Amino acid sequence: MKKVVVLLFVLFSVGASAQGIKTPAPSPTQTLKQDFALSSIEITYSRPAAKGRKIFGDLVPFGKIWRTGANAATKVTFGEDVKVGGVPVKAGSYAIYSVPTANDWEIIINKGANNSGLTGYKTEDDVARFKVESMQLPMMIENFTIILGNLTASSADIQILWENTAVQIPVVADIDSKIMAQINTAMTVDSRPYFQAASYYFDNGKDINKALEWANKAVEAQPTAYWVMHLKAKVQAKAGDKAGAKATAMKSMEMAKQAKNDDYVVLNQKLIAGL
Repeated sequence: MKKVVVLLFVLFSVGASAQGIKTPAPSPTQTLKQDFALSSIEITYSRPAAKGRKIFGDLVPFGKIWRTGANAATKVTFGEDVKVGGVPVKAGSYAIYSVPTANDWEIIINKGANNSGLTGYKTEDDVARFKVESMQLPMMIENFTIILGNLTASSADIQILWENTAVQIPVVADIDSKIMAQINTAMTVDSRPYFQAASYYFDNGKDINKALEWANKAVEAQPTAYWVMHLKAKVQAKAGDKAGAKATAMKSMEMAKQAKNDDYVVLNQKLIAGL
């Protein structure tokens, strides 16, 4: 009986030790996803900490290829065709490698999205190589950080920050030709998106007379929609019809008051004040 008890104790002890201890990852993984243009950009990377060490020019040597983070290679996924650093890149997933120097970084977009760090890296898999300026920050960034900033409808910057250094990787998508094609197609069917089409023309400096034509049709379709009426007022103002813009904005403001939408009341007041 004692032998059985001893055996069970040994087996339990081995099993318990085999389970190990879970501790926080020293370079935790982060995934960020940003709606961008007509799709999205997603980035997965590891975030090492400086921990009092000198980073660039020491831990990360100047002039040598770097996995741009820790652990696996930093991975970026573009949901549509884009230009990265001015170089065309097809939709898909890629690794971001870099060669830092004191004044600039060479950025490498590579097909090895599933590479383990530099393992598996091949120059023939590079799809883009270009240089970006290295900027000095006035504060210390403890953890390696990637964010997406300077967002517009068709452009964004992948911003890399660590220690006292920052670089920006410009990304641009050609969405105008796609949206114009959508508008041209949509205007051939019975249910026509006049409001969306007029908004796009207004926001992107297209034919203002066509924008006004569509804004008028949008108002006819939704005569009590204060946001549609407000768009028409903005289009009239841009077209140089200040009197018409004021009258339309007044109508939109009254509708907004009835709907208890203070935001559009203020928007119309500002529009009128700026005429």
